[in-house]
Amino acid sequence: MARRRALPPAPRFFVTGTDTGVGKTQASRALLSLMADAGLSPQGFKPYESGCASLRAPADALSLREAARSDLPLDLVCPHRFRAPLAPGIAARRLGREPDWGVTLAAWERVGQGAVVVEGAGGLFVPLDSSHDVIDLISTLGLPVLLVARAGLGTLNHTALSLEALAARNIPVAAVLLSRSSPTRDPSERDNAALIAERHGVRVLGPVPYLLQPVRRHAAFRAALAPLLGMDRARAR
Repeated sequence: MARRRALPPAPRFFVTGTDTGVGKTQASRALLSLMADAGLSPQGFKPYESGCASLRAPADALSLREAARSDLPLDLVCPHRFRAPLAPGIAARRLGREPDWGVTLAAWERVGQGAVVVEGAGGLFVPLDSSHDVIDLISTLGLPVLLVARAGLGTLNHTALSLEALAARNIPVAAVLLSRSSPTRDPSERDNAALIAERHGVRVLGPVPYLLQPVRRHAAFRAALAPLLGMDRARAR
């Protein structure tokens, strides 16, 4: 009898950043859309979202669900939502609330069965509640990390600190993705990717160019991340 060829494992990533506003949601959307194109039926998970203009319509979580072409209930995709543009743990404290860690893990049990992208909130040590930071969630879920970082000046320090924190917890890093957050040319970009790869022995993707048009920026993120999924960059655009 012919042996059945083993199916490759479903791609699964936790997308975190060296800071806020570095492109985590755009990277998460790009990964999910690539997985959906490949017929992997992915799910996005944004368990904590702050700065919600509407608690019924958390923008990042809805964006991930749309990119995944998913119809999961929003309460599973994003169980904890806050209006204040603050760290989730701080936003909750101001309301006199404590986000339930058990609710987060129960939602994960429903969402995280196959191909999945989890997006964190800010950087690794952003508090989620009185006892847990983002890095605790990463460790609990046991997913490899895609670390999104700015392409320009300052990224060597911020990326090194984040990589050292992940290594201290034995959390695997799938890649670092560099993203340009400003139209201004930064001479440090010429060396940053190579230095991060050499110093830390990690795969570095990008940098994703700064593009104002959302469609073009989405395409650029897809092209940069396609190799992480073993896909052709040109076809990903």
